[in-house]
Amino acid sequence: MSGAVYQRVLNALTKRAPDYGVRDYDLGYFDASDISYEAEDAVIRRVAAASDEWLRSAVEVRNQARVHVWFEGHFGESYTPLSCTAEALERFVSPMFAVGVRLKRDDRLHVAAPFGLADLLHCGSVRTPGASPPTSPKSPPASPAGGRKSRWKAQSSKGAPPHVMNRIT
Repeated sequence: MSGAVYQRVLNALTKRAPDYGVRDYDLGYFDASDISYEAEDAVIRRVAAASDEWLRSAVEVRNQARVHVWFEGHFGESYTPLSCTAEALERFVSPMFAVGVRLKRDDRLHVAAPFGLADLLHCGSVRTPGASPPTSPKSPPASPAGGRKSRWKAQSSKGAPPHVMNRIT
């Protein structure tokens, strides 16, 4: 979900190493049958056991069915419960960040991007309509681009550099 997807796309478009700027790999799942910390922790441990050593510390597993339980305490504002993992993408602060990838049973990838991929493919960053950034001291930067601007200086809200735009259009 999100960073590990959009950052890799930006890296490909700007000819950087695939993992450049990727801080972690978000693995979201949805299990409303048990939204306890203990149930989520059991999944976290199963994913860690199934992962290579280098990946264990980089994967952040979260049950999207329980985000509303901890979100307000972490970010200082309420969060309405989700009905599915894909719905979480609709609440991301920028359409560019609202991208998830799921491996289907037939080994094909399904890309979920509720606002489309134009912002990402044009390296733009605008706020999702109606979204406001959390305001607590623990919250991410108020700019929808956040730390992305410092990692991918070639991008701005005006769009991608010419060599990237030539590859897209």
